[in-house]
Amino acid sequence: MSLFKDMLRSGETLFRDTVVLDFDFQPKILKYRENCQMRFATAIRPLLQGHNGRNLFIYGAPGVGKTTACKHVLRELEEVQTGEVPSINETKEVVPIYVNCWKENTTFKVFYSICEDLGYKFIQNKKTSELLSLIKQKLNKISAVFIFDEIDKLDDTDFLYSVLEDIYRKSIFLITNYRDSYSELDERIRSRLGPEFLHFPAYNEFEIGGILKQRRDYAFVDGCWNEDAFKEIIEKCTETGDVRIGLYLMREAGNIAEERSSRKITETHVAEAIKKVDDFHIKPKEGLDEDLQLILDLVKDHSGEKIGEIYNAYTKMGGELSYKSFQRRVAKLKEGRFVFTEKISGKEGNSTVLNYPKKLTDF
Repeated sequence: MSLFKDMLRSGETLFRDTVVLDFDFQPKILKYRENCQMRFATAIRPLLQGHNGRNLFIYGAPGVGKTTACKHVLRELEEVQTGEVPSINETKEVVPIYVNCWKENTTFKVFYSICEDLGYKFIQNKKTSELLSLIKQKLNKISAVFIFDEIDKLDDTDFLYSVLEDIYRKSIFLITNYRDSYSELDERIRSRLGPEFLHFPAYNEFEIGGILKQRRDYAFVDGCWNEDAFKEIIEKCTETGDVRIGLYLMREAGNIAEERSSRKITETHVAEAIKKVDDFHIKPKEGLDEDLQLILDLVKDHSGEKIGEIYNAYTKMGGELSYKSFQRRVAKLKEGRFVFTEKISGKEGNSTVLNYPKKLTDF
């Protein structure tokens, strides 16, 4: 038996296409979300006939396919309108607009992003009202589907009122991890929005296995995964309920196997990948604004303390955010997996403890 038969030759790789393992990758077939996608299509269909569409409030835990399912439907909408997919009836023009409110968290930023999507140039010095006028000028001649993702990260929601009032034919999809985010919207917005509620349940182990196998078969060369190692990935992903963890572990295990010149990805490689999950963040650190970076550094220095205690440390440093604003930013960091929280009960009632970071093996 050769000592070198399981070692990769120079130039060999276990990966066929690493893009398939990206969190934002859009698979051609989106498994286990067919009913949800049908709800999206039903909400949009009146726009294709020149009528007003329906609005949806979409909620569910992180990593359960909310954003991916929405983008999948928008891609199909574009294909129908460009003729790539045959349409039985002549359809009206419908423009899909996607805004990530993690990045665009104010009315000005949202309008600026929409104007860029619509192709407007030289808008750097425009006021918020001027940006809205440009949006109305273009969209009120046609129809639009607005997807506002991660709405619980917004600092203000005035743009929603403007879109509801000033854009004639539209569907508005609001995406969030939290059902309670709806009650936090202004009453004027809620009364005009009148959405249907769509809950994305967590994937079960069978579904997670199917999704990860689909990505594995596209991303890796045939036969390079040890089946027990792959089952370990599925189990760990199921424990967290977040498919993105599984994609991260698959990529890292593959990289570790290549570094060891192994033609097989084994349980040993998966175990090493799990240890590296401390470095895993849904959002890149360099994308954090100054406030978020400051709070993240504080949590790192005071890991294991109550949120109120960390807020006191923040104010002593000269921080000017209110406690509620501080809590919202902590929620952003939690969503990006930069920090983790746990609820504890004591004589004084319930408290939230902040941790930086928590290992996957602790789930």
